[in-house]
Amino acid sequence: MRTSATARRPSISSRGPLVASPEGPDEEAFDPEAPVELPLDGILDLHLFRPRDVKDVVTEYLWACRQEGVLDVRIIHGKGTGALRRTVQALLPKLPEVESFRSATEVDGGWGATWVRLRPLEAQESQK
Repeated sequence: MRTSATARRPSISSRGPLVASPEGPDEEAFDPEAPVELPLDGILDLHLFRPRDVKDVVTEYLWACRQEGVLDVRIIHGKGTGALRRTVQALLPKLPEVESFRSATEVDGGWGATWVRLRPLEAQESQK
């Protein structure tokens, strides 16, 4: 069973958070174009990604979650100016795998997060 999605994103490291060393950044250890493994746990935090990558990240993550049967996904875009929220919520109706979406409640992120319900895979789709 696949438990993570591979995404090509430069702002996150699969080795965990980047920590500056006293000697300075280790340029050779971090490859900004290397694929990154994201857990398919139904929570996607967009704070770690560049805004220009958000559409691709959301699309790939939702596709991978659906393939694994994770149908309820919380996308954390933050409150800020609302630009990421608008980007995400404008993208979601265009994705055929999205059944519905709504802003989170205050308990689970308020207007800084969006809940997405994905359509379950049909039997023939899961066999492809």
